[in-house]
Amino acid sequence: MGDGAAWCWLLRDGEVLAAAELARSAPARWRGLLGRTGIDGALVLPHTRAVHTLGMRFAIDVAFLDSRWRVVDTCTMPPWRIGRPRWCTSVLEAEAGAFERWRLKPGDIVELQPCP
Repeated sequence: MGDGAAWCWLLRDGEVLAAAELARSAPARWRGLLGRTGIDGALVLPHTRAVHTLGMRFAIDVAFLDSRWRVVDTCTMPPWRIGRPRWCTSVLEAEAGAFERWRLKPGDIVELQPCP
């Protein structure tokens, strides 16, 4: 976890899906997952409408969240791609395959709870 980030739990309907890192600052959002070799859990990027995987070392699952944190769309992005902007307020990123394991899909509402 770098500067401008905080750890919390990602939940859906009260079920913990994963540990999540919340990027709280603009530099943390811009950096995202760049330079990492993977992620256990998820990264939440508030105030974000589009992502890219330029310079990434692994494929990611991406969920686009509205203001109620409802999943409005998902996709999997291999490295070296530029995603198109979506009508959303936040983005959730995880290693490719995580959303299938979590059964995360459009229409689901997620939430964050602080870790103790």
